[in-house]
Parts: sequence; structure tokens; C-alpha cells
Amino acid sequence: MSAGNGSRGWNIGLWVGQGALALFYGMAGFMKLTQPIEGLVASGMSYAGDYPELLTRFIGTMEVLGALGVILPAATRIAPRLTPLAALGFCVIQVLAMGLHVMRGEYFMLPFNLVLLALSLFVAWGRTSKAPITAR
Repeated sequence: MSAGNGSRGWNIGLWVGQGALALFYGMAGFMKLTQPIEGLVASGMSYAGDYPELLTRFIGTMEVLGALGVILPAATRIAPRLTPLAALGFCVIQVLAMGLHVMRGEYFMLPFNLVLLALSLFVAWGRTSKAPITAR
């Protein structure tokens, strides 16, 4: 395989990862922004009822902004260095989420958190060093 084909493969894999992150965090964030707290608790986000509503809305806002940030700068090639930063932001969200789940004894959530953390780290690393996107 030539270097060009390898780079293309990395680029495709990273776009798939970015799309998956944007889809998951965009949907989760939108839900946290638009649903009543009681609805979030009923859907399985039990922590939402135990903490201030403003915290849940803030997390939702950061998730929606991160979903935009992991796609738009790379797609438009305007400030594409923001894409790995958005992925790093998702890493922070997942580390904090894991701490919350451990504190609440919700160990069943940890594998899901680890998958999202790994995918976020992959995109951050890939868009920083393996297949960075150049600005216009």
C-alpha cells in the first residue's frame, strides 16, 4: 500500500469516527437541552434529577457545540485545528461521566463511556498527527 492510500484510509476512518461522535453527542445534547428533567430521568438519565437543572442544560450545550466542532471546522477547512480540540472536549466529558457513574454505582455504564473515550482519543490523535486537515 502506498503512502497516499494509507493516508486516505486514515482520513476515511477519522471521518467515520467524527460522524459517530457528532451523531451521538448531537442527539444526547439536544435531548438534554429540549426535554424536561422528568423526561430525562424517565429515559434513564437518573442523575438529571439529582443535580441542578442548569448543570444538565450546560452539559447539553457543550455536547451540541462539540458535535458541531468535531465536524464543521474539518469540513469547511476553516480553523480545522478546532476539530481535535472538540474531540478532546469529549474526552473530558467522558472522564467526568465515568467519575459520576462510579460515584453512583452505575458500573454498567463504564464500557459505553470507555468506547466513547477511545473514539474521542482516536479522533483527537488522528486529526492532530496522523491525518490532519489543512486550513484553506
